[in-house]
Amino acid sequence: MKVFFAGIIQGSCQGKNIYSQDYRDKIKSVLIEKYPDLEIIDPLENHNNSIDYNDEQARKTFFAHLELINSSDLMIAYLPQASMGTAVEMRQAEQNNVPVLTISPMTTNWIIRLLAVKNFETVEDFEKFIHKNDLLELVESIKKQTVKIEECG
Repeated sequence: MKVFFAGIIQGSCQGKNIYSQDYRDKIKSVLIEKYPDLEIIDPLENHNNSIDYNDEQARKTFFAHLELINSSDLMIAYLPQASMGTAVEMRQAEQNNVPVLTISPMTTNWIIRLLAVKNFETVEDFEKFIHKNDLLELVESIKKQTVKIEECG
């Protein structure tokens, strides 16, 4: 299974500041611990200096990542606060029938409410869910529901 891992990078930071990226290793390790064969696409992984990209590099990188979402089985998005890039990625996933799980305390935010199939308020809640449930089974059941909805018109 291929998982696109989205999350806040700049958020509302101004200038070349970025949000702490410590969450990435924590969430990825939770997933890999239970699913060692999981393919995780982390857009920041090969773009650590993306804050310094010129507009052409940024455009090419961002739209290439949107294409990677289309071939993913699941998106997991970490949103402790709003992120315009992650919101666009979530919409891309939704448009391509890729289920989105979010980790966010913003439970009343429309993007979270309308585009995520399930939200976890904390990383700890997400971790408990992963340990107690079969993520692969969840993705399959969501995709079957999506197909049924499409077939019914």
